[in-house]
Amino acid sequence: MVRLLFAVFAFFFVTNLSAQDLTDSTSPSSSGVVQSASSSKPFFSRLIAAYRDDWFPSPTSTSASPERRGFSAPLDSPPFPSTDYSVGGTPVIGAPDTQSYILMQAINENRSRTKIYGWFNGGFNISTSNKGDGANSPAAYYYNPNRVTPDQQVLYIERLPNTVQTDHVDYGFRLATLYGQDYRYTTSKGIFSQQLLARNHEYGFDPVMFYVDFYVPHVAKGMNVRIGRYISLPDIEAQLAPNNYTYSHSLLYTIDPYTQTGLVASVKLSDHWLLQAGFSGGNDVAPWTKDATPTGTFCANYTWGKGGDALYACANSFNKGKYAYNNVQPYYLTWYHKINAKWHTDTEFWYMYERDVPNIAGNVANPVPTETGANGAFCFAGKQTCFAPADAVVNYLEDKIDSHNYISIRNEFVDDIRGQRTGYATKYTEHLISYGHWIGSTVLFRPELRLEHSYDRAAYDLGTKKTQFVVAGDITYHF
Repeated sequence: MVRLLFAVFAFFFVTNLSAQDLTDSTSPSSSGVVQSASSSKPFFSRLIAAYRDDWFPSPTSTSASPERRGFSAPLDSPPFPSTDYSVGGTPVIGAPDTQSYILMQAINENRSRTKIYGWFNGGFNISTSNKGDGANSPAAYYYNPNRVTPDQQVLYIERLPNTVQTDHVDYGFRLATLYGQDYRYTTSKGIFSQQLLARNHEYGFDPVMFYVDFYVPHVAKGMNVRIGRYISLPDIEAQLAPNNYTYSHSLLYTIDPYTQTGLVASVKLSDHWLLQAGFSGGNDVAPWTKDATPTGTFCANYTWGKGGDALYACANSFNKGKYAYNNVQPYYLTWYHKINAKWHTDTEFWYMYERDVPNIAGNVANPVPTETGANGAFCFAGKQTCFAPADAVVNYLEDKIDSHNYISIRNEFVDDIRGQRTGYATKYTEHLISYGHWIGSTVLFRPELRLEHSYDRAAYDLGTKKTQFVVAGDITYHF
């Protein structure tokens, strides 16, 4: 990771970006990074000055709110991960790029639209499970109990399309690489997947996103087309640490798709309606693997209450649903609601299934073998395969204490009816309270308490306990 970062630095300095990027000022700074580092100083002096200005900002420093089409953003960031509710597969059409980054401040005072940034993220957990590797599962991301873990070290190179303007086609791109324990959740079969599926390495590397965006302003109120490997569209949560309220993830999020490689078009019909349609090779599989199958996506987002409420319905991946590597058929409904300036709540429901899943219950002669890395199901006696559904609901309740502190409360219920998603045919509940504290806009600390229970059979500590309690926390250090 360090070698890659220095290689990017060298490339950045040699090419010095394009003339257009150096003169484009459409991405103003609003994240708290004050543009005060003098370009005449050595690079590391400018980097130190950028952190100092972020952690100890001048009380007189202000930034004008940039132009935005549509409703105002419902949330404040920080302390929350984003100013807008989560809609995957597209930038927020009509919202400007307001992000500035410490590294870019040191390089060119955040003047370019092409940006290089990232973070170092690590955490700890103290768990009542203690039987070794994987004993916290199905809890995520702290897969292994009672350890300090380098979870994800991430580097981004990106350019966001300008979706505020309506007079010309624009483009963007993103390359995001991840190294750490969390690769075991983001891995896509056929993309460096031997690290996990063949060798089960504790830590690994994953190019978790690589895509291009094309923004076409003349279709309705704007259309964005994304082509490449992108994060699965729905969910309150996302793979990468800064995009989440909490350190750990809900069970619901842990067992649904993570990425797709394909194409998705997002069309803003009005300030209220956004429609999305896509086509990919399936969930967490590269198009060139034997598990790939033509897969559709269709989502609709309706926003009301001056942007304070949104309902996001998504058929994330649909095809024949026949058993293959993570060929699950998931359907989602997410409601976002702003209660007032301090409180908001996010609630997600989903139902998913696979067909013809091999029986692993030990109650059938001549069982059908399972795919490497893909669970079988606990079917009725005598059945070689069966239909394997699961359903779930999760709720987040968020309290903004101030611009640097917030509290998250998460409650969820999951019913893994045939055990195909978690490895145990049982119902689960999970309850969490977390505190988030920012230092400037670049360091985030998130301690949490988490209690979960499996009802029909023991599912924690490698199938020996029904209840698990975890004290955990992580630190994310942005550059």
